[in-house]
Amino acid sequence: MFDISESYAKELDRSMELSEYRDGFYIPEGVIYLLGNSLGLMCKKAESNVEKVMMEWREMGIKGWLGGDPPWFYYAEKLGEKASRLVGAKAEEVVCTGTTTVNIHQLVSTFYKPKKKTKIMADVLNFPTDIYALRSQIEIKGLDPEKELLLIESDDSRTLDEEKIVEMMSEKVNLILLPSVLYRSGQLLDMEYLTKEAHKRDILIGFDCSHSVGVVPHQFDDWNLDFAVWCSYKYMNGGPGSPAFLYINERHFDKEPGLAGWFGYVKKKQFDMLLDFRSEKSAGGLQISSPSIPGFAMVDGALDVLLDAGIDNIRKKSEAMTSYLMDLVDGVLSEPPYNFHIGTPRDINKRGGHVALEREDTYRINLASYNRSVVTDFRPPNVLRLAISPLYNTYHELWQTVDHLKEIIDSEEHLEYSMDRAAVT
Repeated sequence: MFDISESYAKELDRSMELSEYRDGFYIPEGVIYLLGNSLGLMCKKAESNVEKVMMEWREMGIKGWLGGDPPWFYYAEKLGEKASRLVGAKAEEVVCTGTTTVNIHQLVSTFYKPKKKTKIMADVLNFPTDIYALRSQIEIKGLDPEKELLLIESDDSRTLDEEKIVEMMSEKVNLILLPSVLYRSGQLLDMEYLTKEAHKRDILIGFDCSHSVGVVPHQFDDWNLDFAVWCSYKYMNGGPGSPAFLYINERHFDKEPGLAGWFGYVKKKQFDMLLDFRSEKSAGGLQISSPSIPGFAMVDGALDVLLDAGIDNIRKKSEAMTSYLMDLVDGVLSEPPYNFHIGTPRDINKRGGHVALEREDTYRINLASYNRSVVTDFRPPNVLRLAISPLYNTYHELWQTVDHLKEIIDSEEHLEYSMDRAAVT
């Protein structure tokens, strides 16, 4: 029988790998923070990097573009090279730039050239911003998103059937955009399989990896993806609103950016200020605007920590901790009156870094958890997300969280809260 005792949780922590990294983060006093899939905590290396960049700005002014360490002018590419090691790509295929939604617009605008094949495939469970961007791109091409956007349905409202995704890959599909990890349930899609099947049908395919990069290893080149995007403020711990990343496979370097901007110009000629656009033949050519250097500095420091820990080590610990949490929920919270159901796939190969708990009244339960300094989040209609960040969360925190949830139900504490939704949940 699985050991649900507090002493066992503490025993696991004594032998916990990567525990030395916890001290490298600012953890609010008395708080159990299980929201790294929404905004990771600040790491001290990110803070020190920002201080360094601010000092460069103070002392060098504009000279920091070439005199900074690293030179600000090449910072996007430097961060792309670092991040490429997390996703199994070549350095020149990844760049740090823009935001996730802007990068979706850029890549879809670059790849989506509807003629005979006019349809884009996505899914009903995807994060809404991806769908907004796809609809917008279809309209920009003068087409009707109600006709041209095919949304894959879910049989259970929490996961996608990969075989049904393949069945929908018709001869009319031009491009596919899917999440690597579904933001509600935490299902991890088989990107290699889906890419292989799409390419068999001459369909371009890309993934939004915002809920996987930093906690799940990727092999973009081996899997032969066409493109990908992801943010840096979730499991990468890059800070609120920190710059995003994009990947484009080198076989597509000949494509002209759909959205041209001066920071995508050939690097050596950028300051020639010519009116005819010439893009850099790399991921860097898809940049649009001048970057946020303080934002880059945050991401740079956070990347150093991830790379030092090793993405395979992070994934191994994530698998162990999500399994432990699931076992705790099964042993403590699955029967009446608690009635929590795990909506995340049990197979470790099919889940990302968070566990989705389903139950009636999860919005108010989440508010009660906040009041107990247990930071989780609610996603409609009935999901309480618990995201484990292996570099700073502990097994004992997971045990405490389950104990808090038990006490909340036992005392009916959650019923004291209103169902009126806050602006941010």
